Amino acid sequence: MTILHTFRLTLRPLTPDDLPRVLAYRNDPEVARYQGWPLPATPDSVAGLVSGAPLGSPGWVQRAVTLSGGELVGDVGLNTQGPQAELGVTLARRAQGHGYAREALHALIKHAFTDLGLHRVHASIDPRNRAVAALLTRLGFRHEGTSLQSYRHRGEWTDDALYALLAAEWTA
Repeated sequence: MTILHTFRLTLRPLTPDDLPRVLAYRNDPEVARYQGWPLPATPDSVAGLVSGAPLGSPGWVQRAVTLSGGELVGDVGLNTQGPQAELGVTLARRAQGHGYAREALHALIKHAFTDLGLHRVHASIDPRNRAVAALLTRLGFRHEGTSLQSYRHRGEWTDDALYALLAAEWTA
C-alpha cells in the first residue's frame, strides 16, 4: 500500500470512513464544475474510489489528500496504462488556494516517474478551468493542444485541453 508524505500532506488510500466527506465535496457544484463524474455523486459512485490497489496498477487508483492532522481535504488519482498515466486532482472548496493541489500533484508525479518508472504523465482538462491550467504549467506540463467541442459535459459541448510531461522533462 503506497502512502506518500509531503511537507504538509499525506496521500493515502481512501477508506469507507472517508466516503461521506468525499461525497460532500464531490457534490459541491463549484468543485464538480469541471470534473467528469455524473451529478449528483452517489454513495455507490464514490464507493469505487476505495481500493487497495497500489498506485501504478492499471486504471484509476485514487488517494486521499489529508492534512498533517489527518483531515481529508480531497483526492488525487492516477490512471495508469502501460508506461503512461493520466492524473487528476479534486479538492474540497475550502482547501483550494492553499497550494495543496500543487503539493499533492508534485508528490504523485515524483512517485510516477521515480518509483513507477513511467515515461509520460498527462492531464485532460476543461480549458475554462484556468486555475488547473496554471497549476499544470507551474508543475512543468506542456499544453499539447485543445480539441474543440469534443465531448458532452453537463448538457453542453465542451473543449478538452491536453497537458503532458515526460519523465526526461521532469528530471531536467
